[in-house]
Amino acid sequence: MLVAAATAAACTGGGSPATTEAAATPESVVVQPGRPGEENATVAPEDVAPPRADDEWNRADATFISDMIVHHAQALEMSELAPDRAEDPGVLALAARIYDVQGAEIHGMAGWLQGHDLPVPVELEDGDGSGPRAPVDDAHDHDPEDMPGMLSDAQMAELEAASGTTFDRLYLEGMIQHHQGAVTMSTELAVDGINFRTQELANDIGAGQLAEIGRMQDMLDDL
Repeated sequence: MLVAAATAAACTGGGSPATTEAAATPESVVVQPGRPGEENATVAPEDVAPPRADDEWNRADATFISDMIVHHAQALEMSELAPDRAEDPGVLALAARIYDVQGAEIHGMAGWLQGHDLPVPVELEDGDGSGPRAPVDDAHDHDPEDMPGMLSDAQMAELEAASGTTFDRLYLEGMIQHHQGAVTMSTELAVDGINFRTQELANDIGAGQLAEIGRMQDMLDDL
């Protein structure tokens, strides 16, 4: 009841006008949430940064999308081998799911790049949109093997030459490695990126693939 207190002070002669005004109108502050594990902070309104535009982005966002398309494309290449080589029904089902989910994500990410006049690093198949193919050499600045989790040419050749239980084991081991790399890339974007859409996508990819790593490890233990 600051207003009531100020009125009473004026009627009884208690306190100067300046003191009364300060008590009636406390200084405004803004509570700024801290990072996980850190305390909140209070800042003056004029020190609060203005909200970002929803589609603001930086180089980290664009690099993440471009790299993740190439990363996903290798997962599709691995999964395409399963129908002719896998023995375990669970591995077949997993490969089919990864192919469908990551194929759709590739097209969504390609749309983001195209919407920002940026090159798409793989050629996309027409039709159902689930099968990107060869990387476009002039659209990507990085060696794919430099990305976290990517299988080497030797690993891909070994996977392609395998069949039966050997293929199942190599596929699960390789895809666990691959998923761990995607989780790393997604975690790094949380620090470096600024675009709401890419942050949301990175969170989804990181959480989904982390959960899938646990399931694949269980499958591998059961082989």
